Order: sequence, then C-alpha cells, then structure tokens
Amino acid sequence: MNWLMVIVGAIVGAPLRYLTDRAVQARHDTALPWGTFTVNVAACTGLGLLTGTATATTVPSAAQHLIGAGLCAALSTYSTFSFETVRLAETGARLFAAANALVSVVAGLAAAYLGGALADVWLG
Repeated sequence: MNWLMVIVGAIVGAPLRYLTDRAVQARHDTALPWGTFTVNVAACTGLGLLTGTATATTVPSAAQHLIGAGLCAALSTYSTFSFETVRLAETGARLFAAANALVSVVAGLAAAYLGGALADVWLG
C-alpha cells in the first residue's frame, strides 16, 4: 500500500512542480532559475515539517509515504537544479551558477531545519 501512496503523492507533486516553476519563472526576467529554487525550497520545508511532525507525534506510514517520498520528492528536482546550474556556467554566467548552487543548498537546508523547528513548536 505504501507504493500506492508514493504514486498518489507524485501525481500531485510533479505537475505542481512544473506549474509552480513556470509561474514563478514567468515573473522574473533573469537567467537565475527562480522557479526551480522555489519548488526545491518548498519541498525541503514540507519534508522538514513532516520529519518534525513524525518526531513529535505518530504519523501513519501511509501519510509519510504520501507526503515525503511522493509529494515532496516529486515537487523537488535536484536534476533540474544541477542542469540549470551547469547551463549557467556554460553560457558564461559563472557567478550566477556559483550563487545558484550556494544559495540553493543553504536555503534548502535552512528550510528543512525551519520546517522541523516549526513542527516542534506547533506540536511541542
């Protein structure tokens, strides 16, 4: 049954990633991939919230698979982040590439930590 929950979460997460990426990127006239950054930070926050909630209370296995391995995994996109960063470097925007890599990793880690801390405060 867990595999079904992963599939259902991914069915929601993948289109949500695409639509959010396009909506955010359409609002920014820059080489930086703000859409990918947004979905990755959102997924890290969601996974942090899930982890913090699972630590503070009992979260059913099905819900963990639905939200974690399904929704958050399909919402985030490490491969697109990597590809876009490499493309920035290849097109001569090396400073943007370095900034994208550094800021994305730091923001993702911070979002996961803050999500977990928020869950702890809410459920603590």
